[in-house]
Amino acid sequence: MLGMFWYIFEVKKEFLVCFSLSLLYITYYLVEVVKKPMLICRKGEFRQLLEDNVPLLSEPYWPTPWCVESRLQTVLGSVLRSHLLPPVAYRREVLRLSDGGQVALDWAELADGDRESRPVLLVLPGLTGGAQADYVRCLVAAAARLGAHAVVFNNRGLGGLPLTTPRLYCAVSHADLAEVVEAVRPRGAPLLAVGVSLGGLILGHYLTEHAQRAAHTLHAALVVSSPLDVVRGAECIERPPLNSLLSWHMARNLRNTVNSHSPLRSGPGDWAAVERCRSVRQFDQAFTTKHFGFPSVDDYYRAATLCDKLSRVRVPLLCLCAADDPFQPLDVLPLAEVESSPCVALAVTARGGHIGFLEGWWPAPPSRSPHSQYIARLAHQYFAALLSSPRPVSPP
Repeated sequence: MLGMFWYIFEVKKEFLVCFSLSLLYITYYLVEVVKKPMLICRKGEFRQLLEDNVPLLSEPYWPTPWCVESRLQTVLGSVLRSHLLPPVAYRREVLRLSDGGQVALDWAELADGDRESRPVLLVLPGLTGGAQADYVRCLVAAAARLGAHAVVFNNRGLGGLPLTTPRLYCAVSHADLAEVVEAVRPRGAPLLAVGVSLGGLILGHYLTEHAQRAAHTLHAALVVSSPLDVVRGAECIERPPLNSLLSWHMARNLRNTVNSHSPLRSGPGDWAAVERCRSVRQFDQAFTTKHFGFPSVDDYYRAATLCDKLSRVRVPLLCLCAADDPFQPLDVLPLAEVESSPCVALAVTARGGHIGFLEGWWPAPPSRSPHSQYIARLAHQYFAALLSSPRPVSPP
């Protein structure tokens, strides 16, 4: 009898401990994790349009309860969506560039309507991403819900195309994008653009370096998880131990991209150092700076930084970031620079990692619907608002 009593006591004690820990975590989750996104935007028509027509910006973001840590969001977001979301069927178009280079344009077109009668959503993937990247599938699904064609711009050397010139791409490769924009824009419908991570940097430089042309060509733009301050963001990604592991993974992908194109060996570059690099900074020092003629990696990062150029943007631009992004946490986001620009808004979720933004108990639902992902829903709401309302920001 005494043994039974102690057994019941121990079971109740373990239950009480588990209940207490669960209650503590639920309290932490509800108080510290679930929050409405911060919206940084100058008062005016653009901010009013976002507040009135983009519900996700005024609703709490509920990250997946068992996956709130930033690196977990980053890695699991890619792994789960890559394996559980259906692939997209594309029609490939090869665009020959003015300098003899070529890029692949992968079209996901609607069954009804030609290219000129429907809006087109131009998607720029991340560092070494392509048309089947998990987040790209989400954005293509968002385009379909908008009634728009989608086209994915694969940078030089990506998408399975060989290099026809010894030239790759970097964060400031906006000249290639300028040619792509002219090639894909419909003549009778709006052109929209979304860039993710490095793709967002390239899109941002296009908007700032070709500001007047972009104002008459692009209807609206969205940037997701792009390091607006590359100098400070580069410092964040090198932090050991976990961030540096992500940097190592990205450097490996960059080395593989370079090694897959033999024409690059005829150009400048410290090839022994390229093989040894174990971080993005080391790769940029060994290859990117020499390939594109920058004196140092710091000069490249200063040139790639967007925060001091945002005032030039003349197209409605929404930047989606997470406060816990390992590449650009909240304390390095250029809040003041964004608020001083009349055409730029910054939405910052409390959690989400880098291109993670997982939500719900199971972030890849059984329906395998890419349009249900947070990134896709925000893109749909944002572009739908811009398409259904007069553009709030007009070029001077």
